[in-house]
Amino acid sequence: MSALKSWFEDFAELSKLRLGSLVVITTLIGILLAPGSMSFLDAFMTIIATSLLVAAANIFNCVLEVDVDALMERTKMRPLPTGKRTNKEAIIWGSFFGAASLAMLAIFSNAITTALGALGFITYVACYTPLKRISMTALFVGAFPGAIPPVMGWTASANSLSVTAWILFAILFFWQLPHFIAIAIFRADDYKRAGLKTLPQSLGNKQARWHMLIYAAGLVFASLAPVFFSDASNLYGIAAALLGFVFVALCVAALQEFEIIRRTRLVFFATLVYLPVILGLWVFDTFLRSAAG
Repeated sequence: MSALKSWFEDFAELSKLRLGSLVVITTLIGILLAPGSMSFLDAFMTIIATSLLVAAANIFNCVLEVDVDALMERTKMRPLPTGKRTNKEAIIWGSFFGAASLAMLAIFSNAITTALGALGFITYVACYTPLKRISMTALFVGAFPGAIPPVMGWTASANSLSVTAWILFAILFFWQLPHFIAIAIFRADDYKRAGLKTLPQSLGNKQARWHMLIYAAGLVFASLAPVFFSDASNLYGIAAALLGFVFVALCVAALQEFEIIRRTRLVFFATLVYLPVILGLWVFDTFLRSAAG
């Protein structure tokens, strides 16, 4: 029993299982917003498969960055840097769960969803992970696979791509940019020690905070797009605008040249609140419009 517990703890650490809740939520959001209907089994298995695929990508990320993780305070106790698990074990786990998740997607969803999953996996492992050592553009490359899960939820139900699917993609894409810039600012020493290229390190904190504000504004525009494309009501639009105003105001406050770390942390925590609230509002609005219509 203790061996099983140890295996699960190590798998959770390597696969960054705490991030899995975000994948579950965003994939579910895509399914709920999409037209058509999925059986409970198909929807459940699609969410599980998407989560396992992200877990597999994270495991390969840990294998490729074992030397980097050993240098960072928040990652140096992971199973690979400490020698608790070997690279070979991690590669076996990642390969198994990656192959199994793609097979599950092919069975319980459709070809479009499976292809999106494969594309996201390849982009994260083969492009984003090595690019982090070379260029700050890794921020934008990494935001691509991070924005795919809700689109996969949509295509799993609708079996097609549409404007709404791309709006979901845009919301997740723009959300990640201020989120990760904020992290890179208040964990600057860790990233510098590990030799990773971040936007704050490359452009300086002042420019990074301006970028954070610009992408926050992009996020607000993306969140209002459902209203312009008649995918949400004006009531949703008002709520989204108010929520966006608060978020942008926090980014503006972070431009001040005092208490930078504290203000940047506030932006980070605001991103954690913003995403589930804005997506929840959109789903709630969709159900209200459906009930009324």
